[in-house]
Formats: sequence, structure tokens, C-alpha cells
Amino acid sequence: MANIACFVERYTVSRAEELTALANFKLAAHQLGHNLEFVFRRDIARIPSFDALFIRSLTDPLNAAYVASRTAELYGMPVIDDPDSIIICCDKINMYMHLMRANVPIPETRFISKGEMDRKAIEALFEELGAPLIIKAPHTSFSLHVDKVSTVQEFQDAARRYCRRADEIVAQRFVPSRFDWRVTTLDGQVLFVCKYIMPGDSWKLSRQDNGHTEWAKIEAVDIDSVDPRLLEVGVAASRAIGRGLYGVDIKQVGDDYVVIEVNDNPNIDAGGEDARNPEVYGRIMRWLTGERTF
Repeated sequence: MANIACFVERYTVSRAEELTALANFKLAAHQLGHNLEFVFRRDIARIPSFDALFIRSLTDPLNAAYVASRTAELYGMPVIDDPDSIIICCDKINMYMHLMRANVPIPETRFISKGEMDRKAIEALFEELGAPLIIKAPHTSFSLHVDKVSTVQEFQDAARRYCRRADEIVAQRFVPSRFDWRVTTLDGQVLFVCKYIMPGDSWKLSRQDNGHTEWAKIEAVDIDSVDPRLLEVGVAASRAIGRGLYGVDIKQVGDDYVVIEVNDNPNIDAGGEDARNPEVYGRIMRWLTGERTF
């Protein structure tokens, strides 16, 4: 019997969908003959007493989750998310460089330093990639610090905010769509596929409406029903990052697919991403307990 630690934070159990998913993970571990115990940041020193670590909280190199992940790795434990995946996925420039080296299709992308943000350089960027452009801070999640800009002034205003914490930002050709594909993989194998349908007339996965955040609608999809090329692109993107658990966001352009980003610690909400593949809970528990064919 394996003893699995599931690292959570208080906010992790603030939504019913998350709480139910955590209960499903615990049940799946029990059905496989293992134990899953929820641990918090105060319990990090206890991590070496477990056999594996599963992180279900926001990951960032500055967060407690990273300390937990690195601790598990130092003790030779299976861990999701592993610290290298956190380092790569939490830095968009690092992530895109991994994808580029692996020849994974992405929108045309440029990395712009602080010294390259004069009017002439930005005008040349619009000339090259078209308008509008998508610009992103390197450290961003949940569609935060991502802007669509159509003028030099809009570009400079957004870039100025982002450069308070970064020396470079990401600029990309805008790829319009009403939804993003999400291909979620573990160790290079597809766990499930879903669509995130943009809320209202938003161009990204969330929008603000009178102070309220509205998120994309989740539409689970049968894996066997999707274009095999979509799965190939998703798997290629995940393997470019590592062997962990990843959610690959992909836009469809005609018959082609481009990767928007690869997320570590991807959402798995009960009744959402798991709707067509409820076995996802058991598959992740099997991987953590050493079954590499899951």
C-alpha cells in the first residue's frame, strides 16, 4: 500500500467542483489499495514520510507548492507537478523556447526586451505580425496579464505594466477563435480532451462583468471523436516540457493546430474536465504509485 500526500491550500477547497474532485482522487486511491492524505503548507516537513506527492494548488517557484515539489524530488518520490515542470510552465518565455526547439506549432511569437519597446520597433512588430497583437507577461496564469493590443500606445501601456516584474515580454500573432482545445496528458499519454468555450464575446477564457469574473464553459469531448492530429500536437507539446501532468491549450486554424501554451497543474474539476473520462482519477493515482502503464 502506498501513502500519497496531496498538497492543497485553503483556496483549493473553496469550490464544490474542486472539493468533489479531491474526494474522487482519495476514493480512487482507496479503491486501488492505497491511502491519500491531504497536506497543507504547515505539513511540508512531513512530505518525506510519504511515498508520492500530488500537488493540487497554484504552482509558482515563489509558492509553497514549489517547496513541497522540490522536497519530494530530493527524496526520490514520484511527484506531480515536478519542480522542473513548474519552472518551465510558470515562465512563458522558457515554455515557448522548449516548444520551439521541439518544432511544436505555435503562433508566430517574438520576445521583446525593455530596450526594444520604442515606437519604431513596435510599429515594425505590427507590420510583421499584424494587428491586433497578443502580449503576455512571462509569469501569468488564468488569462491574467494577457492583453490584446491594436495600437502602439496600447502596446506600450500594457508592456509598461508587465515590465515592472520582467525584463522581456511575449508578443504573438492573434489567432481568433470561439474556443480553445485542451488536451491533458500525463507522461506523454492523453488523459482527456475538452473544449473551453469563450464566455460571451470575450477573446480569452475569462471576462469581467460588473466586477464578476465569468469563466469559459467546459465541454468534455470523447477522445476517439477528435482529429488524431490534435492529439499528436498535444502530446508533442507535453513531451517538449517533460513527463508530468499538463494541460495543452490549442487553437484550431482550418485543418491545422497551434499550441497557445502548456499548463502544469491543469484543472480537473468534477463534472467538467472529467465528464467523458471519469477514470482520470485512477490513472493519475496509478502513475503516482509506480504503474507507468496506466
